Amino acid sequence: MRNVIVAEIMTREPITIKKETNLLECARQMIKKKVGSLLIVDEKRLVGFISKRDILWALVKKSKKDLSSIKAIDISPKKVVTIKPSATIKEALNKMKKMKVDKLPVIQEKELVGMLTFKDILSFNPEYYPELEEFAQIREETQKLKRVEDSKLKKSTEGICSECGNFGILVRFNGMNICPSCAESM
Repeated sequence: MRNVIVAEIMTREPITIKKETNLLECARQMIKKKVGSLLIVDEKRLVGFISKRDILWALVKKSKKDLSSIKAIDISPKKVVTIKPSATIKEALNKMKKMKVDKLPVIQEKELVGMLTFKDILSFNPEYYPELEEFAQIREETQKLKRVEDSKLKKSTEGICSECGNFGILVRFNGMNICPSCAESM
């Protein structure tokens, strides 16, 4: 597998959208094409990446706006992890692990030429399954830790802070009701 390169197994025609495409149209394209993400391009240059998770985030966080008024480029991450078609599959797997991603847009001379996914790698060589399973477990544990930390700060009430004695909005933190500024300092 060390000699197999990305160009040999990548998806050569990934699903792309233009940067002015709105989130409603992105969702329609994902459903129609049965994909979980779209690459945002501007004249063959990759300018962003949007996933179904990004659309759900926008739906929850920006519910005041209609999905048809939010452009894909507005919620796309500023930096997108990419790989060259000449890289080996081993290099791609290492990059996926390090950056905690399961898809890599393939870029050659600043132009999008394809997309490499775990599914592409598994279809080509199922022997990588144990390594990918380890990656999924690491990702799951990271998400669990984040959920635990978030839950410590989410529950809020109004009252007197157990730490500083000020009256205001309180959060439950380590079994105490404290103000957000005291929670941050702990």
